[in-house]
Amino acid sequence: MKKESAAKSFIYQIPQNLFSGFVVSLVALPLGLGLALASNAPPISGIISAIIGGTVVALLGGSQLTITGPGNGLVVVLLSSITLLGGGDLYQGYLYTLAAIVLSGVLMFLFGLFKLGALGEFFPSSALQGMLSAIGLGILAKQFHVMLGFTDINGSTLELLILIPSSFMMLFNSFSIEAILAASIGIVSLFILFGYGKIRSRALRLIPAPMWVVLLAVGLSYYFELFSNMDYPIASNLLISLPENLLSSFPFPDFNKILDFQFLGIVLSLTLISSIESLLSIKAVDKLDPQKRRSNLNKDLRALGLASAISGFFGGLNVVTVIARSSVNVNNSASNRSSNFFHAFFLLLFVILFQNQIQKIALPALAAILVYTGYKLSSPSNILGIARIGKEQLAIFLATLITTLLGGIILGITIGIISAFLIHVLINNSFLLFTRNILKPNVLMYREEESGNYYVSVKNFCSFLNFYKLKKMLDEIPENAHAILDFSLCEFVDHTVMEGVNDYRRVFSRKGGLFEIIGLDIHLADTEHPFAIRKVLPIKEFFALNKNLTKRQLSLEKLSKVLNLSYNPEMSSESKSLDQFIFFKTKLINYQNNQLISLENNFSFFDLSYSEGAFIAKEDLKASFLLINLKEKIPSFMLDKEMFLGTINERFKYKDLDFKKHPVFSKRFYLSGSNESEVRTLFDEKLINFLIKNVDYYIESKKSYLLIKRKDRLLSIEEIKKLLSFATELVLILKNKKNE
Repeated sequence: MKKESAAKSFIYQIPQNLFSGFVVSLVALPLGLGLALASNAPPISGIISAIIGGTVVALLGGSQLTITGPGNGLVVVLLSSITLLGGGDLYQGYLYTLAAIVLSGVLMFLFGLFKLGALGEFFPSSALQGMLSAIGLGILAKQFHVMLGFTDINGSTLELLILIPSSFMMLFNSFSIEAILAASIGIVSLFILFGYGKIRSRALRLIPAPMWVVLLAVGLSYYFELFSNMDYPIASNLLISLPENLLSSFPFPDFNKILDFQFLGIVLSLTLISSIESLLSIKAVDKLDPQKRRSNLNKDLRALGLASAISGFFGGLNVVTVIARSSVNVNNSASNRSSNFFHAFFLLLFVILFQNQIQKIALPALAAILVYTGYKLSSPSNILGIARIGKEQLAIFLATLITTLLGGIILGITIGIISAFLIHVLINNSFLLFTRNILKPNVLMYREEESGNYYVSVKNFCSFLNFYKLKKMLDEIPENAHAILDFSLCEFVDHTVMEGVNDYRRVFSRKGGLFEIIGLDIHLADTEHPFAIRKVLPIKEFFALNKNLTKRQLSLEKLSKVLNLSYNPEMSSESKSLDQFIFFKTKLINYQNNQLISLENNFSFFDLSYSEGAFIAKEDLKASFLLINLKEKIPSFMLDKEMFLGTINERFKYKDLDFKKHPVFSKRFYLSGSNESEVRTLFDEKLINFLIKNVDYYIESKKSYLLIKRKDRLLSIEEIKKLLSFATELVLILKNKKNE
């Protein structure tokens, strides 16, 4: 049934993916030709790379919205490879380079096979955002000049940004109709893209904004051709240019230098840059995905490696995941990887059937699409969004952004990783927290037998350095299940993790599951942003702080209003009447917080921190409890599951009370009390049958008080609701029995 539903959804989404693939192909075509020419390779090699990459990765890849083809990051390596390996003969150097591309593809495939895609998990979220903004600025800086009709302006990203006013001055000083018309096409196209969202006409919005840009450019060309007495006043260098006989022949790679040290160095450089650039781009596109889907990095690496190897055999360049074209894909409402296939299909169709029509599109129109894409990636609102998360995230973002602009993607992300780590060390004032625990298994997961819920506990710290461990566990949980993630034993949780687990929450919610996060109530957050870093403070310092409430605390506050209870999130060292219970005879109570108290003061729910043991055997524990005042004395007893309470009862020499008429109850529970006859009288058939249906509770009575614990940990909101419901029914049974 699910497969049938997925198939229907796929078919239903074909039109939007078809269109997105079409728009991306219009952008990919000139970029593919340009990147090939910039590498001193034949122009068609860039198109071959995009066609093969789009087809293979769409069929075998593990991501949904990425677009594959030749990448910017490889231009320098390919250029030097063709120049050096050929010894002055560029075509022979190109053949040697094809062999290097094939081998780099094989190595990339092996990277994926041996699951080295996990390297993509070690990138801080703010660093990725900084890299995206830098790429956006790079796209905008170059394409802005092309949008104004200037294709010969070169330089670094910063230089190109500084030269933008100069391009405007050159345009204003020009009396050329050709230049003014070209710039007008670009500027009007940009206005269409920015103003599209304000259009209210349903008829006009049937056609997406980039299509209006393409229609404008092609329509203007046909206007001059059919209705004007003058030729199309656009310079040939501002129109898409395709070489003749694109698919006439395919060169074969030359492997004669396979043992040459220089050749092997180029293979390694191509492999590393292709892998890193692709992993970074895949992670970045995942962040742009409206559905917040998670890509299979290893599967994508294998597909990209295979595509590169095939591309090299047919005369194409390396196949990588490209962020610029992927961003265009996302912005045009693509929903799955079929858009990558359609982009490849249209490229093939264009170069075979529609060369004349393609050459009517002015480059300023396509440049406007890229300028808009670059702006979306580097928008000032993105920087403000990072700043709202925390000052430390802004520092990581800016360090990555600036370094990427100055030194490239690899250097930028490296500085981003280093700066994130150093900032985390400074925040925690501890280098050892990370170094001594980095290799330790810090994630525990199991499925609770009674409820069927998946419980995941994280210890020590959780940051971009070890988030992959947590993700590996969470990925094993069915997305329609109930998962509880507990950070109560975790001293530090960084922004990357907070953002990542929120993505899981969204996915689970969309798939019909429930993903609850607990254990962050005693962590300090510098800002109110839900993705801000969380750090445990010493208790004394914590008392003095006005702390932002977590999502769980806000839910407790909401629950208190629904149930007409008072809620107090603050910590308290008061143990009230807890010391009288056997459960706490060997335990030291630290503090309690998150109290839900009835207006009549007859019951209190709270989270409790306590410790057991001493010295090296000391263990800090946290759990949720419910304390009920029945107002009337009842027999003292202690009830728990049979397997858990044996040692406690042996210590206090309490006898396990069995009921011959109720063997199921006797088998499941360990019941004891100081007065056996009174306890047996209390546990009549109604109470026993009720408890048989609710085995997941520890219950202890002392005088008029009942202490109830559902789990040996903090409870999620849903579990708290079940606890309160259970207690309400239990109290009602006990009171009815008293009245009988």
